[in-house]
Amino acid sequence: MSTTDDIGRRADPHRHGAASHGYRLPDLPERVDIFDTTLRDGSQQEGLSLTVDDKLRVAEQLDHLGVSYIEGGWPGANPKDDEFFARARTELHLSTATLVAFGSTRRAGVRAQDDPVLGHLVAARAPVACIVAKSWDRHVEEALRTTLDEAVAMVGDSVRHLREHGVRVFLDAEHFFDGWRHHREFALRVLAAAEEAGAEALVLCDTNGGSLPDQVGEAVADVRRITSANLGIHCHNDAGCAVANSLVAVEAGVTQVQGCVNGYGERAGNADLSAAIPNLTLKLGIETLPEGRLERLTPVAHHIAELVNLAPSAQQPYVGASVFAHKGGLHASAVARRRDLYEHVDPELVGNGRRVVVSEMAGRATLAMKADELGLDLDGEVLGRVLDELKRLEHQGYHFEVADGSLELLLRRAAGWTPDYFDVESFRVISDHRDAVPGASLTTEATVKVHVGEERIVATAEGNGPVNALDAALRSAIGPRFPTLYHVRLTDYRVRVLDTGRGTGAVTRVLVDSADDEHTWTTIGVSENIIEASWQALYDAVVYALVHSGVDR
Repeated sequence: MSTTDDIGRRADPHRHGAASHGYRLPDLPERVDIFDTTLRDGSQQEGLSLTVDDKLRVAEQLDHLGVSYIEGGWPGANPKDDEFFARARTELHLSTATLVAFGSTRRAGVRAQDDPVLGHLVAARAPVACIVAKSWDRHVEEALRTTLDEAVAMVGDSVRHLREHGVRVFLDAEHFFDGWRHHREFALRVLAAAEEAGAEALVLCDTNGGSLPDQVGEAVADVRRITSANLGIHCHNDAGCAVANSLVAVEAGVTQVQGCVNGYGERAGNADLSAAIPNLTLKLGIETLPEGRLERLTPVAHHIAELVNLAPSAQQPYVGASVFAHKGGLHASAVARRRDLYEHVDPELVGNGRRVVVSEMAGRATLAMKADELGLDLDGEVLGRVLDELKRLEHQGYHFEVADGSLELLLRRAAGWTPDYFDVESFRVISDHRDAVPGASLTTEATVKVHVGEERIVATAEGNGPVNALDAALRSAIGPRFPTLYHVRLTDYRVRVLDTGRGTGAVTRVLVDSADDEHTWTTIGVSENIIEASWQALYDAVVYALVHSGVDR
């Protein structure tokens, strides 16, 4: 890295307009390494807590996706990360990824060989260490309370110490873009010290997440002009620009992108690799994952969401459940003719799928697409009747775009199908309040009467509420005749009051989510009586399960 007067000039913090300065290089890299920090930076997100087993499973999924590097945590910082690195040596079998241990430079005034943080990095026996260093003079003087010369020495000493112990080193230049804007000379001295000591990659961090793409592009291009070292980018999303900043950094010369699948992280999160990876590969033509792995992106993103116990966003770019869903009649009609009219990429490229969402906004083309998706042959006259019925029901409070199971049953009935697995004669729910019975002050009992063929069955069951009791009674009645129902479970139950002005007499909407070993589906019920609405949703859930189990009617 050069040490000429060009480096010594301080950057003007108001000098932006990167595009007008022409910071983009003429050639993009053929490949960019993906560095995932979910297990370290991502786990700092509020409400996200991982066990060691969780961390091992997340790492397995990231390796299955094909990322280049997995940052496993900070050895020595807590017992959990110590256990992770110890177990990873025997339990984590990575095929594409390299495990990285995170840490910091030596402390001010302490020799590298005596610094406990560096000692823990060596003891972790990870092939790569990513160490963080302050590159903003304000942090050095006010947070570390040391001199700029000592801060530079801390970087060089730490990198050399780790290299002498056979550890590959990446340097995270913390607050680099703030430092570059306010004291360019010092920020570049930090990078030069790391490079000269043997750091393999210099990672420029937008730690506060407040930089804009033109600022990032200009700073990266400035660094690129004066060093031949590998550069990386680590962006936070506080200004909503983390992915955009990462892409601009690549266009300016970066070859390593750090972030988290699903954008996890402190405050607004890190750059979402679920968006950055397909943008780099599908939009810029840059290799990011091994061949054939990009289609694993959506299932891996959802699997990791389950492991960290955070519901995935339906509108998350590329991998969200709704991002390739078409609801408006005009949109669906256009997509029926040509997919790319309302889809910027083929959803199958990222392991997602196209969905037609049917609501009162739908037209005949939307219904026709949905019927075709289900293998149903509905002519124009039938489609017209279904559309009228759907609009009438949605006016009453039904919401079929979130109730795929009930919508499918509606379309099947329109095609002439009548479910005859069982007929419901009646159902009843009784709740008793018993203060005299310890631990059982409220009990609920449900009775259902059904006909299966020529047989009349009466079943009674107790539950912890009316919905649970009804579900138990129905399963008791028909379960022995339809064993497939033993694999069906209710996973969620949601109620919404639709007309709050009527108080307790309001119409309620009930949504029931169900799943078996292969499918998930949602059914709906609407009524002024919440038990009736719940029964409608439960009934549809059971019938849908029987339809898809292949049970003869």
